Amino acid sequence: MTDPKPPLTLYLAAPRGFCAGVDRAIKIVEIALQKWGAPVYVRHEIVHNKFVVDGLKALGAVFVEELDEVPDDRPVIFSAHGVPKSVPAAAQAREMIWVDATCPLVSKVHIEAERHHENGLQMIMIGHAGHPETIGTMGQLPAGEVLLVETVADVAEVHPRDPEKLAFITQTTLSVDDTTDIIAALRARFPAIIGPHKEDICYATTNRQASVKAIAGQIDALLVIGAPNSSNSRRLVEVGRANGCAYAQLVQRATDIDWRALEGIRAVGITAGASAPEVLVNEVIDAFRARFDTTVELVETAKEHVEFKVPRILRMAE
Repeated sequence: MTDPKPPLTLYLAAPRGFCAGVDRAIKIVEIALQKWGAPVYVRHEIVHNKFVVDGLKALGAVFVEELDEVPDDRPVIFSAHGVPKSVPAAAQAREMIWVDATCPLVSKVHIEAERHHENGLQMIMIGHAGHPETIGTMGQLPAGEVLLVETVADVAEVHPRDPEKLAFITQTTLSVDDTTDIIAALRARFPAIIGPHKEDICYATTNRQASVKAIAGQIDALLVIGAPNSSNSRRLVEVGRANGCAYAQLVQRATDIDWRALEGIRAVGITAGASAPEVLVNEVIDAFRARFDTTVELVETAKEHVEFKVPRILRMAE
């Protein structure tokens, strides 16, 4: 007789997974392929998820790092993370068909930065160096007009032109708690600094972090389904650890789960970053069901009803 499976409760965080910006970006590639046929080129990963990117490749999307890898006569799509102003300008100069899949909440930060620049303010951006969103946002303004800080310690080292003429913006996928500390340090050092009317960290990032906080106290381990280069997914792991969950790991899919590390545990939390599809969440749940007598409990801390339209070029008839 086979041994009975050990009991386990899975706490499924909600909201999790796809946000409206990711949903829109994937739709943009799918509609572009229907409209113009394959291949359609995409500059950078449309969203940070290998499973999603591989699915779009199978439909005829070709992913490239730079615009000069794209032929003049094929459409090109810019990723959801946003691009520096120089990229659409180069596409325009080559008379290419291009579609901007930048998340509207990232575009909001771009517009904010431009408005402050027009008012004579220098920007301080809270973000991660080298992340496509940070590169895209800093590339909205001339060199030197956006100074980057990543930590509270960086705030002491930043040297603006005029401390009286400053504004700050943030990457949309940061840790809410860490960013609060950095903003406090900025305000302490530069009392005249101007912040956004509405915070730049997007609703999806905030909601996913809140749902992890809600389950962190009840679980022995947290699994975050997401890509290693996904900023918002990595922040979810950090939020889990910061809120008392000793074992918090990022997994791309069920095959990445370290089962030995989970021996003897009774309660596991599961969430997914904003670019991870629900099919991968179900795959992870099925993997637990195969090994444990599993009870799934949904912990929902917010409902999301946000939807973004695709760009007009895709809604227009030829």
